[in-house]
Amino acid sequence: MEWADFLADEATTHKLSSALREAFVERLKFENLEKSELNLATKLGISEDTFTKRMNAVYKNFAKSYPELDIKGRGKLEKLRACLTAKYSGGQDVHPTVKEIHQNIPPTVPFEKFVGRETELEELHQKLQTSRQVAIVAVAGMGGIGKTELATQYAKQHLQNYQGGVCWLSAQGIDVGIQILRFAELKFKLIAPDDWELADRLRYCWQNWEKGEVLLIFDDVTDYKKQVQPYLPPESPRFKVLLTTRLGFDRTLPQLPLGVLKPLAAMKLLKSLVDRERLKSEPWLARKICKFLGYLPLALELVGRYLDTMPDLSLEKLLKRLEKKRLEHEAIAKANPLMRYEYGVGEAIALSWEQLDEKAQGLGCWLSLYALANIPFSVEWIQDDDEQELWEKAIAKLRKLHLIEWQSQGIYRLHPLIRKFFQMKLDESSNAEKLKTIFAALMLEVAKDIPPQLNREDILNFTPFIPHLGEVGTHLSQYLSDEDLVGLLRGLGWFYYGQGLYQQAEPWYKLCKDIAKNRLGLEHPYVAASLNNLAELYRYTGRYDEAEPLYQQALELTKRLLGDDHPNVATSLNNLALLYESTGRYSEAEALSQQALELYKRLLGDNHPDVATSLNNLALLYESTGRYSEAEPLYQQALELYKRLLGDNHLLVANTLDNIAGLYKSTERYGEAEPMYQQALELKKRLLGDNHPDVATSLNNLAQLYNSTKRYNEAEPLYQQALKLKKRFVGDNHPDVAAILNNLAVLYSSTGRYGKAKAMYEQALAICEQTLGIGHPNTMGVRGNYARFLRKPYR
Repeated sequence: MEWADFLADEATTHKLSSALREAFVERLKFENLEKSELNLATKLGISEDTFTKRMNAVYKNFAKSYPELDIKGRGKLEKLRACLTAKYSGGQDVHPTVKEIHQNIPPTVPFEKFVGRETELEELHQKLQTSRQVAIVAVAGMGGIGKTELATQYAKQHLQNYQGGVCWLSAQGIDVGIQILRFAELKFKLIAPDDWELADRLRYCWQNWEKGEVLLIFDDVTDYKKQVQPYLPPESPRFKVLLTTRLGFDRTLPQLPLGVLKPLAAMKLLKSLVDRERLKSEPWLARKICKFLGYLPLALELVGRYLDTMPDLSLEKLLKRLEKKRLEHEAIAKANPLMRYEYGVGEAIALSWEQLDEKAQGLGCWLSLYALANIPFSVEWIQDDDEQELWEKAIAKLRKLHLIEWQSQGIYRLHPLIRKFFQMKLDESSNAEKLKTIFAALMLEVAKDIPPQLNREDILNFTPFIPHLGEVGTHLSQYLSDEDLVGLLRGLGWFYYGQGLYQQAEPWYKLCKDIAKNRLGLEHPYVAASLNNLAELYRYTGRYDEAEPLYQQALELTKRLLGDDHPNVATSLNNLALLYESTGRYSEAEALSQQALELYKRLLGDNHPDVATSLNNLALLYESTGRYSEAEPLYQQALELYKRLLGDNHLLVANTLDNIAGLYKSTERYGEAEPMYQQALELKKRLLGDNHPDVATSLNNLAQLYNSTKRYNEAEPLYQQALKLKKRFVGDNHPDVAAILNNLAVLYSSTGRYGKAKAMYEQALAICEQTLGIGHPNTMGVRGNYARFLRKPYR
């Protein structure tokens, strides 16, 4: 039986009238799956309201057979389609569960109250079917036009189309890339290693994203190249991107221009907010109010909420109040052009402001100090029950008048125009300076709690506050002391650096260094610390020439301020030694490493993790220069210390096992090396999971051992696994990938597969030269291996 015939039979079985049958069959046709009710109503020659009423009657009728349809709100159509599909497929008594679609769409008004934008919704959907990216652009850069609401409604109404999820990203909040990582972690349990660059982590997320079409929404974009372009998913028809912006982008990007509402649509919106009978009594005044408000959705929403709180206020009196507010607003805007608002919005906000009591007004002003991002705000910390209730009432009043938006438990948001109004009111008040000082101090306390190394819980707890710490650091810095400001900026840097997000950490570290120098003077411990932090970042990202002078300045300044015998001096010596080792300057690195080790022991005692780390670093240096007999006892001491201080199940223990096994391999003690390599591999898998770059390193190490003992059949699959893992995480063009390619080339050469060996050597050498430079020890090592291979007479 064809689907259309099946629908006709169902209509007969449920005794639908001809009018209901017509609406039912049209709505459930497969070709009409994505069409709006307005579109279908037009096709049937009836109004949209009539079509909606008929479908509601259909749902009520079918609810007798399918109880799951007896629900309030939206979702009835999807449930009815699922039930009928199951019956059509032969499972009449099976009511399939709808798969959960992961999303973080902000709360929005009910579908039936979203009026006046039906045509735009339909057009938006059509554009997204033919383009990967679409921008909702406000005409003439207007605010309050409803860009975000249109995007939200589209995402809600078409959620079933995006089985891979809908990810909402605030361009004005914390770094967009981090928002994507958090979504992938919370919704799909995708956790990329913390020591990867942001781009590598995003690549991992895109590669492992939930199957199905995906919708990414970038809200309130002001800079496409910075806020969108670096974070776009790979070219794939399953990833759709929707932007909202007040700015026009390049015309190559498909755009949906959004202007003010049509007069009839504006009236329809007002009717959804205010009792219809009230508007019917003075229809010409209602139309006049819509025109006065410029047909702007935000202004209409605010006035509608205002009227709802004042049931006895006549429309005529409302209009007079709006006109009075316009005169006042024009005077303010003339004195301060920055306070100019879109037509009608300022007057609407001003009326609502007057409805607030002192507590609610104060709360609005306080919330305006936060950045233009989701605001973490809770009253749970208030001990006094009566006081807590007053704050809860203030929140309720602001929400009722549409002056703040509830996002989720303890999270709120301000519209940019409302935030600007609240800021103006705060600046007019007598306690503005006091509130700003308190707010800055509160954010400072949050920054002080950020540790240099973050765990998963830390990241989730601090993420909501980061935009607001940035707001204080850049716009309210005058309300902090010089040392406190440096501390706040350092905390911001640590938040990103502790996650391996070096590109995001760098501007905060730089600002921290500059402010420390300018405000605290060149001779201050905070200057030394900020120099060291920035140098560490440069070393980790391979920018050795930039790191060295900063390390040296930090070391000299630390010695001058704290004396030669201080743990901070030992740390600076160790950091500079690591830099020299990375650049092949082994003799200089050795001298500094020995100084650091001696200093740590004298100041901290022999039993301290920093001593173990220093021993391990010095052992690595000795091994790199072929001094195996000197390296081995240091490794053993470090391993014993780590186990005693940190326990057997710690990543530093696994890394040291790997290092000792490597030394045994280098000295041809293969029987001792193999079990240690295997222990390290098992421990890393247990601590990090199978899919981690450190696991790939251990696989490569074990494969090298097998290769050295001519166990080629065991070595090759491990190399292949390691190569596949490394490429997935760090991309094709990375020194770690080059190292594995070099090892595979050695194996292929040893087994007579010279063509493959030559190709591998050439790939490895090209990567090393491009990423490390032609003079780097690793590059020279690969070049030497390749040269020896080319000289083989039997090749």
